[in-house]
Amino acid sequence: MLGRCRQPGPATALFKVMLSEKQLAPTVDVYTALVGAYGYSGLLDEAMATVGLMKGADTDCKPDEYTFSVLINCCCKSRRFDLIPTVLDEMSYLGIGCNVVIHNGIIDGYGKAGMLEEMDDALSNMLQDGDNVPDIYTMNSIIWAYGNRGRVDDMEKWYDEFQLMGVEPDTRTFNIMMKSYGKANMPDKMLSILKYMKRRFFSPSAATFNIIIDCFGRAGNIEKMEYYFRLMKIQGVKPNPITYCSLVNGYSKAGLLDMVPAIIRQTENTDVALDTPFFNCVISAYAKSGDIEIMEEMLVLMKEKKCKPDKVIYTTMIQAYMAHGMDEAAKLLETEMERFNNKLLGPVPVVDYK
Repeated sequence: MLGRCRQPGPATALFKVMLSEKQLAPTVDVYTALVGAYGYSGLLDEAMATVGLMKGADTDCKPDEYTFSVLINCCCKSRRFDLIPTVLDEMSYLGIGCNVVIHNGIIDGYGKAGMLEEMDDALSNMLQDGDNVPDIYTMNSIIWAYGNRGRVDDMEKWYDEFQLMGVEPDTRTFNIMMKSYGKANMPDKMLSILKYMKRRFFSPSAATFNIIIDCFGRAGNIEKMEYYFRLMKIQGVKPNPITYCSLVNGYSKAGLLDMVPAIIRQTENTDVALDTPFFNCVISAYAKSGDIEIMEEMLVLMKEKKCKPDKVIYTTMIQAYMAHGMDEAAKLLETEMERFNNKLLGPVPVVDYK
């Protein structure tokens, strides 16, 4: 838990407490948790050193497949792909083979970094390995990587290839493809996926409708944006803050900000909790249009709903004030932002990781 909260210092302290208590000898799971606590905070040297400690520990604490899958995942998230060959060599030395999770972690890491050639090589290694076959996670990582880069032809090719391998798509697969078509300004293909899902008895999720609503909103096609929002509710799919944020962006782009209050009123009759990103959209829309008074009202409403403003919201409002020559208001908000940041960050502890 400390690792997930990016608190490697307290995690280290807790680990040392375990070492001092003879009856609480750390297990392989405890060591692996410490590897993750360091790795997910970008402290990869410490994570690698912890794996080194495991090798010298008791037999019950030797690093296993899960340990190395965590370590590789951390390397990918920190974009330290240069460390992956070292990790794989270490696994080979210990007689630990790559399982499908490790292969998928490497493929997904390269894909998210836009390193498509390296991603293809990692997939080839997986196929040549022979012990592991691609699964739905492999498929979704590959088509996401190509779709996100606008290479829809390659995305479609790999979609067909994976089906030939016996990998069947899921709802997330279709959502990935729809989003890629939307980004590529190919709404007809995006809607053809929705029809295909219906024929194959896949139920559209909130994410599915959010993608469609966002696509038509960005294109300024308010009529279709509203149609699919209504269809979403008719089919019993519950809108979420992302849905309402997409609607706000669509209305803002079309110059229809008078529709935004109605959206906010709609949420009051639901159990949807409006979040900071939603108010970010609303405040940004009013700031761009120069509606300073309503922008301020939205900040007040945000605070009333116990939703804390973030740095983006403060920066947006300060820029709007300065653009309208309201320097005094900008300075007051800068002061509030500084207080917010100081409260959020607090004192920075100095931790000895050795």
